[in-house]
Amino acid sequence: MSNEGKYVIHATIKADGTVARKDVVGAIFGQTEGLLGEELQLRKLQRTGRIGHVDVNLNNNKGRVKGEIILTSSIDQVSTAVIGAALETIDRIGPCKAIIRVQRIENVNSAKRDTVIDRAKSLLMGMIEAGSDESRNILDEVRSVLTVDTEIEINGMTAGPNVKNSEAIIIVEGRNDVRNLLKFGIKNAIAMMGSGVKPELVELAKSKKNVTAFLDGDRGGKLLLMEISGSLGKSLTHVAIAPQSREVEHLEGKVVTKCLNQKEAAGKVTSRIQAEIAKEDDASVGRGSAALEAPDDVKGWAEMLDGLKRNQAIIVLEDGSGTDPVGASGLEAALADSDGATGLVFAGKVNDRIFELASGAGISNVLGKTVGTTTLKSGVQAFSAKDL
Repeated sequence: MSNEGKYVIHATIKADGTVARKDVVGAIFGQTEGLLGEELQLRKLQRTGRIGHVDVNLNNNKGRVKGEIILTSSIDQVSTAVIGAALETIDRIGPCKAIIRVQRIENVNSAKRDTVIDRAKSLLMGMIEAGSDESRNILDEVRSVLTVDTEIEINGMTAGPNVKNSEAIIIVEGRNDVRNLLKFGIKNAIAMMGSGVKPELVELAKSKKNVTAFLDGDRGGKLLLMEISGSLGKSLTHVAIAPQSREVEHLEGKVVTKCLNQKEAAGKVTSRIQAEIAKEDDASVGRGSAALEAPDDVKGWAEMLDGLKRNQAIIVLEDGSGTDPVGASGLEAALADSDGATGLVFAGKVNDRIFELASGAGISNVLGKTVGTTTLKSGVQAFSAKDL
């Protein structure tokens, strides 16, 4: 966040050749001159202090340059947007072809307000946590008399009294977890009761707008999340996890509140935990064994595999779509250029090199024509066509 100007233009630049910072700055001023009219001449605006210094950061890799351009502006938002659009008209820098794309125009005051809000939240939590633990414990003890008898049973699952009517529920592992949350006034929790995800719980979750899994901070909690996520699918919206090695049934009220306030989107947490489990398994046994059945999202990649030539690959993106086919020689560069890669489809045998590339790109699942004896490596699980 810049300290000057009302707006900050953030843009990326790619050039097919070696260029220097001064070449980029020269192109910005030179190729936009006369394009925007007298009022928006960049040199004039910079002399009068209405636009700031042009910051250019470049990285040269094998004769190709990538980088970032940052330009501050004190003029109105319409004029700032026009200048941002003008940057994208630059198609050459010196003798090299170039592409400039504006990623966003940041409102500095808005960003400062967000910083103030985040810091205020942090300070408020500090004030709460610095309060009298003794008096809080007294209140908790008294409150427990009112809440301990309010638990109900739904299809054999212990639950808080608000589970049926609330638009949001919290799924926990056992009865004691529900009772502990009741002590702190949280009445919309329901326990799995250690018997797997019941069909009745799946149906209940489908009827709610917000479903949060609140799990122990150990490996058991991680494995339980995989089970819940697999059964509930998109019905599971958020995940909260207890501190490392702690159980929900033993958490204090302030810790419960903190964990629930810091819950994250279910898809994000599930992917991260899945990778962590894979890495733990990988470290303990050296390699994994082939999965009996591929996950549903991996099964959906089968049609991408059918259309590929030998040793070609498709990178699967966050929205489930795939990139154009890429040859094996260009796969590393394609992965480096891709944003939001979540999977890889490879029309060949998944070998150590494929594991290495997928792991480096943060990909946890790979679908190949065939897989060798090693199916789990560096946090990457490989599936073959026969696993679909």
